[in-house]
Amino acid sequence: MKNLSKPFLIAILSLSFASFTILDEPTKVTWEMLRDVTFKKKWSAEESMFILYPTFGVKVAGLKDKEIVLTGYMIPVDVDANVYVLSANPYSSCFFCGGAGPESVVQVKFKKSTKRFNTDDRVTVKGKLKLNADDINELNYILEGCDVIL
Repeated sequence: MKNLSKPFLIAILSLSFASFTILDEPTKVTWEMLRDVTFKKKWSAEESMFILYPTFGVKVAGLKDKEIVLTGYMIPVDVDANVYVLSANPYSSCFFCGGAGPESVVQVKFKKSTKRFNTDDRVTVKGKLKLNADDINELNYILEGCDVIL
């Protein structure tokens, strides 16, 4: 080790730190990837109706708790409370209004209050993907700790 030059050691250390940085990069996810889910209707006595319960496929399960980047259309739910949904489709053909399925929307939970978004603002967000198969009061896909990517 005594024979190694100082610039060589600095280069090696820089490469080591760069490799750790690469590991921390968020995964770019497409809506196509989020389609790896199936739904089964089950009766909910509490709600007195059938509810769609998801079974996440291998591709989606591999994204659980990972930081991802996703682009879509904003749907304001409660702008004062900073509650938004990101949709694969514009509002007129989203899950709530059109024929798309529940795998085409993601609940967005921002780290902090953000600017107000308008319906159909196309944005890219980064956050940790949570998979929800049980809580019917939340969407199946939830992005926590979100930031907007410019």
